[in-house]
Amino acid sequence: MGNPIKKGILGIKLGMTQIFDDNDRATAVTVVEAGPCVVLQKKKAETDGYNAIQVGFYAAKDKNVNRPLKGHFARANVKPLKFIREFRVENVDDYDIGQELGVDLFQEGDIVDVTGISKGKGFAGGIKRHNFQRGAMAHGSKYHRRPGSLGAKGPARVFKGRKLPGRLGGERVTVQRLKVVKVYPERNVLLIKGAIPGPKRGLVTIKNSAKA
Repeated sequence: MGNPIKKGILGIKLGMTQIFDDNDRATAVTVVEAGPCVVLQKKKAETDGYNAIQVGFYAAKDKNVNRPLKGHFARANVKPLKFIREFRVENVDDYDIGQELGVDLFQEGDIVDVTGISKGKGFAGGIKRHNFQRGAMAHGSKYHRRPGSLGAKGPARVFKGRKLPGRLGGERVTVQRLKVVKVYPERNVLLIKGAIPGPKRGLVTIKNSAKA
């Protein structure tokens, strides 16, 4: 079912920079353009089995929106949006259809969890993908970066979960307990301490930390 959240917002990762505090100490931060998000739909336990709000973010071109979604946006009386996500909440009656959610949901010092799709790195070997140790690089070794024996002579198959070369990255990743350093409501910008998943211009979900 998932745990209800107190606040959450969608954003676009813009990149990283650093800021200085009053003691001239540098802090690495990620700049996120967050919101405004619009409430499109309310889901209740009586009808849907859980309490949640559906929000939309980032303006979309009409040509990129199909007819069912256009009708969905029209019912909420909002313009087409590119991203649609849900947030579990304790009480959906605290929100209204068409309500905008901005970065002012968060304050400096808040602890948040950030979720995004990690950078895709293509096909990678075992050393890069799983931190395997390579073999000796001398000419007589004949074993350098290969995965080695799979240890499945009897079954004659590869067991599930075996660490082997393959596609690396492009996965849903959540980084927990990050600190909100600065909030700029007039520019819809959050500065979050440290690195967050995904490439520049990638979509991220920011919500209050589950372990704070």
